[in-house]
Amino acid sequence: MGTRLGELVERFGGQLAGDPEIEVVGIAPLADAQDCHLSFLSNSKLRALAAQSQAAALILSPLDEPTVAATYGGARIITTNPYAYFARVAQYFAALEEVLPSPGIDPSASVANSADIHPRAFIGPHATIEAGAKIGAGARIDAGCFVGRDALIGASTHLFANVTFHARCVIGARGIIHSGAVIGADGFGFAVESGVYIKIPQTGRVVIGDDVEIGANSTIDRGALADTVIEDGVKLDNQIQIGHNCRIGAHTAMAGCVGVAGSATIGKHCTFGGAAMVLGHLEIADNVHISSGSMVSRSVLEPGQYTGFYPLAKNAEWERSAAIVRNLTAMREKIRALEKTIKTLTKDT
Repeated sequence: MGTRLGELVERFGGQLAGDPEIEVVGIAPLADAQDCHLSFLSNSKLRALAAQSQAAALILSPLDEPTVAATYGGARIITTNPYAYFARVAQYFAALEEVLPSPGIDPSASVANSADIHPRAFIGPHATIEAGAKIGAGARIDAGCFVGRDALIGASTHLFANVTFHARCVIGARGIIHSGAVIGADGFGFAVESGVYIKIPQTGRVVIGDDVEIGANSTIDRGALADTVIEDGVKLDNQIQIGHNCRIGAHTAMAGCVGVAGSATIGKHCTFGGAAMVLGHLEIADNVHISSGSMVSRSVLEPGQYTGFYPLAKNAEWERSAAIVRNLTAMREKIRALEKTIKTLTKDT
């Protein structure tokens, strides 16, 4: 069964140029789309590819519409943000194909008597729900998950298989936590006495807002005394580490392998490229964008794009550059001495 273009426009908005009765069964890339698909153009450099596409219809911007209309024979949905429109339509088609489990508790799950499981929640095979935990309406706890004592899982939040969600931690509504993630493990807190490490109990929580997505094998540590806080709309990719007592502002996004050390405070609407690192106890303002592989070693108090890594080079060239960097202090002193000598000679003449 297809969906009419007219129905999609009624649901998601936009301006339709073409027959509203055309039906599409899904969305596909420009080069792969067939006459049963909807596709999208979000990069004007791909206009030529759009002209060759076999898609039944394209999602595109008003800027691209005149050029594409002259070379492409299918219908068009014109919208100011084609990529966001594509995302919403893709969600719609994915939801049509998704097979949802029936609410209830699998017989193999271990659920404490004092746990509060909403009748419309799903608890999968071999999941463990400890005493006092609360699972909201429409929440989905897949196979092998662990939800600790007095933890709170909000409505329509989905924990994929084998997520560990430790005691007293909280996540709001419509969250997504992918497999292997660990929420609420102890933070890395130790005192040192006579060369021996003394563990500091980590008694805070992890408190996560609404509409947060956390990628596979990512870890968010509980706070030492106060809480680690992840605000609404944050998006974390796979294999990310958030240290104890961090605060990540609303709608900030981090790509894979980012590491944030303890007690860092990151603002709203920030982005971090893959493998970026943030040292502990730093403050990063709203709307800061950190390039991939960058090391943030000081607070960033003004919005903007920041980059902190040495460009890739052939090994021999890199070694020569490294040798120069090592000698910069000595070179600076020599230059200062030369400047002083020149100044003296100039004065004498």
